[in-house]
Amino acid sequence: MLSNPEKIIFTILIFVTLYATYKAVMRLSQIIGKGYGKIDWKVASSRAFDVLVKVITMRPTFNLRIVISIFHIIVVWGFSYYLMVNLGDVLQGYISGFVFFGNGIIGNLYRFLADILSVGVLVGILAFLIRRFVIKDVNVTTRDTTLLHPKARAGILKDSAIVGGFVLIHVGSRFLGESFALALEGPDAWQPFASAVSALWGDWQGLEIARHVTFWMALGTIMAFIPYFPYSKHVHLFFAPLSFLVKPERKSIGELSMIDFEDESLEEFGASKLVDLSWGQIMDAYSCIMCYRCQEVCPAYETGKVLSPAALEINKRYYLNSEGTMLAKGEAETKTMVEWAISEEAVWACTSCGACIDICPVNNDPMLDIMDIRRSLVLIEDKFPEQLQTAFRGMERAKNPWGIPQNERMKWADGIEVPTIDENPEADILWWVGCAPATDINAQKSARAFAQILNKAGVNYAVLGEAEHCTGDSARRAGREDIFFELALTNVEILNEVAPQRIVTTCPHCLHTLLNEYPAYGGNYVVVHHTQFINELIRDGRIILKEKDQKEIVTYHDPCYLSRHNHIIDEPRAVLRDAKVKVVEMDRVEQKTFCCGAGGAQVWKEEEHGDEKVNERRYCDAAATGADTLTVSCPFCNIMMADAVKESYVKIEIRDIAEIVYEHISDE
Repeated sequence: MLSNPEKIIFTILIFVTLYATYKAVMRLSQIIGKGYGKIDWKVASSRAFDVLVKVITMRPTFNLRIVISIFHIIVVWGFSYYLMVNLGDVLQGYISGFVFFGNGIIGNLYRFLADILSVGVLVGILAFLIRRFVIKDVNVTTRDTTLLHPKARAGILKDSAIVGGFVLIHVGSRFLGESFALALEGPDAWQPFASAVSALWGDWQGLEIARHVTFWMALGTIMAFIPYFPYSKHVHLFFAPLSFLVKPERKSIGELSMIDFEDESLEEFGASKLVDLSWGQIMDAYSCIMCYRCQEVCPAYETGKVLSPAALEINKRYYLNSEGTMLAKGEAETKTMVEWAISEEAVWACTSCGACIDICPVNNDPMLDIMDIRRSLVLIEDKFPEQLQTAFRGMERAKNPWGIPQNERMKWADGIEVPTIDENPEADILWWVGCAPATDINAQKSARAFAQILNKAGVNYAVLGEAEHCTGDSARRAGREDIFFELALTNVEILNEVAPQRIVTTCPHCLHTLLNEYPAYGGNYVVVHHTQFINELIRDGRIILKEKDQKEIVTYHDPCYLSRHNHIIDEPRAVLRDAKVKVVEMDRVEQKTFCCGAGGAQVWKEEEHGDEKVNERRYCDAAATGADTLTVSCPFCNIMMADAVKESYVKIEIRDIAEIVYEHISDE
């Protein structure tokens, strides 16, 4: 129970804390509001339950680092529970004889959980501090070659020490205070840990004073910390749930925002300055835990490149800490993002694989920042790797990045009956062949195999033939939105005229673009991947597979744009099982697959400097399985793995799933 003077002082401190916190929160709100777009609060109601489950279970954190995630959930549960504990302690300080929830079963459970979670929080925080300051885990830092704000390396450690110290003092003082109270009043079976500690104090005469001191230490630290909270990395406790709750819905993690080049009022394209990003992308800086999970799964970083998606978000946070007040007032930025957030070399190292978005426990989208920065570099500053010029020129002139004339697109089908839409306008299936078979020999093998599967199954299908253009995926991922815009409008016009019932693609990038990007341009289609369609044909009994004389051992590589971007995981494996081949999985599979290195238009340029190539790292994963064959379901993965074979002393045959299926089709 507080004395009257203490009550007055405590009340004043509460108002000071609330005012300082209000000012800090308003600053954050003004900064986030500088990004384009507006929050649509209507979506929150439909997501509320799912977000609540995510918050309670901490489900997104368990995608990586299971042990650390267990400690994390204990700390979060305990700290969340302490919101109620602190309220109860304040009321007890003001109201004589007040017992929060009484002495019945509810009050007993309340005290039991407070006791258990207090110890859990203290153990968890100690584990985190040991990991960061004693063990110095390399997974919670970045290489010196990566651009990182000059204050960040020391600042993150300082922030961790402050927060760790605060939690230890706050929770520890409250726990000790309970043990002092129990030493005075007798042990409580519902507080086993505090009761055990209370036995240490014996007949100490200073118990009442100690109890009083720990009350002020426990609640005094919380009042001191709350105004600091918006400036610390732990503000993610508020912004992470908000991110899940109100961020705009996307059809896929790789879907990019539309730029309407017919809007003559547009003068800026992409993101040069921080305020060119959306409000959600700016909010990412405050949602970021600085856990470096995104960096840990980034194929560019893992192969020694300077790109770190974690460093990008951390740089945004530290920039806002120092320049945020200026932005909140509406003053213009003086530096571009490539000067302080991410280097140009890092921007061009991204494969757009989406691993950083998929793994992030707080719903951040660093890949989207990079794509927006590319747009600005290419469209405004005309800066991009010279090797991309060939692909750009090909898409502009010949409507494909290889620059192959349209009248040569169907040469891959010589000797096979492949009807065009002009020949079969009533087709049930429109097969979007893609550009690769027109040029790449391995892609041609895949396309020919799939065509013969369709013919064997008696599928009523057609292709666009010479009327088919590149979907523009490579242009979009490389920042040439103007090229993508023209290709998208042209393709949508053609497809809307054809009005296909369903589209089948043999390229995950084509699938992604047709399915997820074209709706913004007026093209809404039912699109499936060829592995899905083959699986459908097998299920329907339209093709029957037989076991070959010699059992084949294969390993399957999940393309990023099939598995992670579009969650097509089970069907390719089902097809391989039906083909009676023995499948051995690599270490990184399904949604956690490792990139082949082709995405993000990387296939058209030299890889940025690093310790090794991304495709060679992935090929090593395949070789480690001991498989005879590496199966793929993407022409670009096929190209990249075929290149990696040349550099390896372990030779594995590279084949598309369609090739394997065609070999196993029964002659009956």
